[in-house]
Formats: sequence, C-alpha cells, structure tokens
Amino acid sequence: MAKKASSSKPKKRIAAIDLGTNSFHAVLVDIYPDGSFRTVNKLKEMVILAEKGLEDKLSREAMDRGLEALKRIKFLCDSHKVENILAFATSAIREAKNGGDFIKEVGENVGIRVRAISGKMEAEMIGLAIRHSIVLEDEMVLMADIGGGSVEFIIGNQKEFIYYNSLKLGVARMAAAFVDSDPIEEKDVKKLQKHFAKELAEVLKLAKKHKVKTIIGSSGTMENIGEMVANRNSITAKRSLNELEFSAADFKDLYKDFIKLNKKDRLKEKGLEEKRVDIINPGMVLLKFLVDKFKIENIKISEGALREGMILNYINNQKEQLNLDLVASFKDPRRRSIYELLRKCNWPEKHSRHVSNFALQLFDEFKEELKLKESDRELLEYASLMHDIGYYISYRKHHKHALYLIRYSDLLGFKEDEINIMANVARYHRKSTPAKRHEHYKQLNKKTRKRVKKLSAILRVADGLDRSHYQNVEKLEINNKKNKIQLIITTHSDPELEIWGTLRKGDLLEKLTDKKLEVFHVVENEKNNLA
Repeated sequence: MAKKASSSKPKKRIAAIDLGTNSFHAVLVDIYPDGSFRTVNKLKEMVILAEKGLEDKLSREAMDRGLEALKRIKFLCDSHKVENILAFATSAIREAKNGGDFIKEVGENVGIRVRAISGKMEAEMIGLAIRHSIVLEDEMVLMADIGGGSVEFIIGNQKEFIYYNSLKLGVARMAAAFVDSDPIEEKDVKKLQKHFAKELAEVLKLAKKHKVKTIIGSSGTMENIGEMVANRNSITAKRSLNELEFSAADFKDLYKDFIKLNKKDRLKEKGLEEKRVDIINPGMVLLKFLVDKFKIENIKISEGALREGMILNYINNQKEQLNLDLVASFKDPRRRSIYELLRKCNWPEKHSRHVSNFALQLFDEFKEELKLKESDRELLEYASLMHDIGYYISYRKHHKHALYLIRYSDLLGFKEDEINIMANVARYHRKSTPAKRHEHYKQLNKKTRKRVKKLSAILRVADGLDRSHYQNVEKLEINNKKNKIQLIITTHSDPELEIWGTLRKGDLLEKLTDKKLEVFHVVENEKNNLA
C-alpha cells in the first residue's frame, strides 16, 4: 500500500463569509500544504439587506436578519473548529450610513470581525476565484458577478486581467430605481438598457476591442439564470453548476418567455430562488444587453465567487507563515502538471527538492562549459523533482518506473522531446549511465541524446550529495578548476555516505568535462586550505 503524501494533512481550517446585499454566503475549507483547499461545509443565508432597494441606511429589521444569519454561521464555524474567520462586507453595508454600526454589532454580539472592502478589491478577488474555478485560455472573456447592490466586471484570460471594477448596477438597486410594473413593462426594460449603456461605456469599449465572445457569470443571479436555462434544456442531470455552459441562443429562449411572467408565474420557474423573484428581472435585462452588444456566443457559470477569492487571497498572503508550497496557484500549465504528478506519486518531497537545488547550482556552474541552454535548466529542475517518483510503484527499478510515469502521464504544455528528456534524465539518476543499448535512449535523436547525457551527469552528482535522503549536506560550494572539480560540502553530521555517493556517481561528469571530481568536507575556518 502506497504511503500517504505529506500534502494529505491540512495545515489550517478557515471560513470565508461574503456579506452580500441579498445573501450571506459562508464556506468552510481546509488548506493543504500545496496551497490547495477543500470545502468542509457551506451555508447560505438569504437576508435581503436592501428590502426597498439600496437606501442610505440599513433598517433595524435588515440588521437583525443579518445578525441572526451570522450567529448561525458562527455556530457552524465553532462546531467545525474553524481557526480563522474571514468576513468581507460589500455594497449594501459599505455604502450605508449605519454600516459601521452594523459591523460593530456583529463584532460585539456575534464575535466575528467584519471588514468592508472596496469595490475594486471585490472585483479583483472575484476574478481570481473565477480563474481558479473555470478553465480559461488565451481568449479574453467577460466575467460578471451580478449582486444585489453592485455588479463586478472583469475582462481577462488565464494570464491577466485588463479590467476589473465594481459598478452600482446590482439587481436590488436597479429594481428599486427602474422597475415599476409586474410583469416588467417594455418602458422599464428600455430605461434599464439606456442606463446600462451609459454606465458600461468603458466595459463595452474594452470588450469590443478584445472581441469578447464568452461571458462567465458568478453568484446568485447568474447561478439562478444558469439553473433555469439548464432545467429547460435538461442539461443539469449529471453536472455541477460550476463549468455549466449554454449558448446565447438558449438564454435568449429563456429570456423571451421569462420576461413576460408576473411574480406568480416566475415562482413556478425551476431554478429560481423564491427570495430573488422580485429582483431577478434587472439581471435578466443586463445579461440580455451584454449578449446583444457583444454578439456573445457562450455563457458559463462559475461557482467560484468572492468567498473563494477571499480564500485564495488569504493563502497567498499567508503562504510563508503556513509554510505552503503553492502548487494550486501555478499559472504555468507545465509546472502545475509536474506538481500534480508529483503529488499523485506521493513523492519524497524533501529529498527531491534538495537534489533539485543542488542540480540547478551545478547547472549554473557548468552551463557554458557543457554548452547547455537556459531551456535545459527548466527540464533539469523538473527531472530532478521527479527522479524518485518510481518509488510509487516499487523501490526495485524505481529509476525505470520513473521513466514510464513521466513519459505516459499527461504533462501539459510540453513537447514530446522535452518529455523524453525529462523521463530519460530521471531514469539515469542511478545505476548505469546513458547507453545506446537502452531502448528508450536509443530512440532519441543524436542531439537529444547529448542533452540527456549532460543533464544526467549533473543529476547523478546532485543525487549523490543527498545519498542518505536526510539532507545532511546543508551547503555546497563549487571550485571549477582547469583539471579538477572540487565540491566543498558543509554537513550536519558525518559525511561519508554523501562523499561516497557523489564520487560513485561522478564518472559521467568527469568524462564530459575531462576533469577529476573531488569532494571535501570542511568547517568554515578550513576553506582557505583548499585554494
């Protein structure tokens, strides 16, 4: 039975609470050493802070509903032994004259410290959450989080956000300001469209410039719209709401029927929450406006929203204190897929990282002499990190098992020859050196075989420096002389095993450089004797 990876035990349990205009959302998560997080529990409380639209003050009734909701959330957090609660207040509380009073009451009566964040910060964190939850590519997309008081708009792709901001266009606010009829009349729809055109001028300009064809929506209004479309088209049976995708045509079919419905008939629509029935129409009109303006083709739903963005922001800010290795935050698909394979194979992390650090230090020293390229450095790093993943299958022939695991895993972003280089370099970290009698090495072209041989020579020495697998060598210095290579090591304890391992595996580097390899163990005041 395979040994459990070090990433199997969580570092910390936290809760993130989004105090929105319509609802309070809480998510409880465990944070793992690789920077990933897993949901433990969720709770959503509809509070409707803006009962008559967003006024300048929160009513006493709304504040009491909010306090009761937070007491239930706090009880959930306590019962799950949450160590840290993040609570962010958005539009309704942020703009209310007595928002500060409400925050104070929450602290005194519930024991939760609430922070009122800016709209721009809210938009950025929502963007991070969507990018974490949804597969984005190079195409620019429009992300929209339609709340009760505000709508957060983000334009971006997997690499960057070129725009993010919060605008006062939330459904509760718009319903109070522009909707005087039920069902909504055409004149109210036109008033909303005119207002959207004015307020969204910058968003419209940028989205058209970058040829946006996809909208990704998050939070309640967009989730409800997605569920209604899905129910009408029977596409929810085996899918979660996250990554739910439907065409603009499917949405328009829903819109055409739904916009004519009165409250009684809207309540019959599957997927619409009862407490959104009075405020959903401005959201429908907004989405239809965006779809028409940009000739949108596809709409996606993200379950990642502000609360997930809060968690990602917390993880990033606390990575040093929690000693996290942020695999989950890798934007580069190459590095991310390498670390995913490492975790799956329960890699010996400390040893592999130690060897990788030595390998890169040796690479930097011999790069010019061995005529290596900077691209080789990245491949050496990955091969070093993966060199012992064969243990996942068995100790016996683990170097060969590593070759197969690397070759036949779906590593993203790599060309075939790069995968072959990493696989073969990892394979040659022990036992014999590269030889044409070896099947997989023989299949490589001459240029690739040379690269494998040079990188293998470096990895073999680096691996020898941690022969004990206990990181005994705490420091390595390299004297690269004309006829010899001196490795000067500082260790925690007796270095005989590391010296033996390094010299035993140094033959290939000696052959390629035509130099004698020597290893010295010294204390600080003895180094000058080796000059």
